[in-house]
Amino acid sequence: MITISNLIFSLVMGCLMSASITLATTFVRIGTPENFFWVWLEVWTVAYPVAIVCILVYRPIASKITVKLVERISRK
Repeated sequence: MITISNLIFSLVMGCLMSASITLATTFVRIGTPENFFWVWLEVWTVAYPVAIVCILVYRPIASKITVKLVERISRK
């Protein structure tokens, strides 16, 4: 279920993650030409909505996997 808290978390986390990842990959791919900011911004505007959807879809799955892994680790 998507709550307001989950939506806000997804927006913030999606922004931070997509900005960081696209910044790094754009830099590695093209270096620092004069139009770097505009190239990065174009890439980021595609990545940001994708990141939000992925976080909303994968967060519950990742949480369940995390709980199971922590339980297994704690038993040892």
